Amino acid sequence: MHRLFLSLGMLAAAFLAFPAQALAADSIAGRWVTQDRDAVVEIKQCGNVTCGRIARFLVTPPDGADQRDINNPDANLRQRKLLGLPILTQFREDGSKWRGRIYDPNNGKSYRSVIQRKGANTIEVSGCIGPFCQTQTWRRAR
Repeated sequence: MHRLFLSLGMLAAAFLAFPAQALAADSIAGRWVTQDRDAVVEIKQCGNVTCGRIARFLVTPPDGADQRDINNPDANLRQRKLLGLPILTQFREDGSKWRGRIYDPNNGKSYRSVIQRKGANTIEVSGCIGPFCQTQTWRRAR
């Protein structure tokens, strides 16, 4: 009888722990190839938030591998190199999604962003203006 209660107790503890794990978002950390297959973005923990930077070019930018952030609206930031540039900032886990900001160096604009895991090797990255979002699928880099 004692063994039965012990087993039931362990089973109950497992069920109580499961909902907390089920609500947590799968980590988005790793190296991801953008939908256009022009770059690899490395996503990792940056202090108490998650961030992502351009880790590698798969297609050389128009001004070469030393391309600068020439479209940035802030003239003081236009000399930053794109390689290593943080494009995902301030991401925080929110249920099954991650919410933060995404920077597009092609037009120099930042957008509200949502990232969601769609599988072990796929994430969906959305950039939004108001209620309108554009979504891309990024695949895990090999």
